[in-house]
Amino acid sequence: MLQPNIILTGFMGTGKTTLGRLLAERLGYEFIDTDTLIEAQIGQTIAELFQTEGEAAFRKLESKLVEELAQKEGLIIATGGGLVLDPNNVVALGKTGKIICLTASPEEILARVSKQQDVRPLLQEEDPQAKIIELLQQRDSTYRQFPQLSTSKLSREELIERLVKLTQAD
Repeated sequence: MLQPNIILTGFMGTGKTTLGRLLAERLGYEFIDTDTLIEAQIGQTIAELFQTEGEAAFRKLESKLVEELAQKEGLIIATGGGLVLDPNNVVALGKTGKIICLTASPEEILARVSKQQDVRPLLQEEDPQAKIIELLQQRDSTYRQFPQLSTSKLSREELIERLVKLTQAD
């Protein structure tokens, strides 16, 4: 029986990896984090890749990985926040299952990622909150094409329950 993939997307710090792992455990799916997989494949961090090769090289690796993942089923896939900015990635992943966008307020995102700023290449800024707001505005129309779940005010358990319901809804 076909097990459609569940793809969690959204901005950095919205809980894609944390909730993805929990959801995979709950549903008995395999969990894949695209950023972690890319880092393992290239033997360096995303931040290092951004520094040495640039964002375009990273986006190319993301698209290549999407092609591979689109051939599989029964996965919970946590994407990098910019992966769905490429319409080809959206089409490929959308054919394999349901894409759900996790959201959070800019303040909540900053609080969650501030401990990891050194590994967040897009936040190497003097005013990271302003950069978060700017990137959220740029990505808003892309993120809005998917069902949304705000991770700002609910417990992990409540979020997993809502995710399960979203995956079952058509």
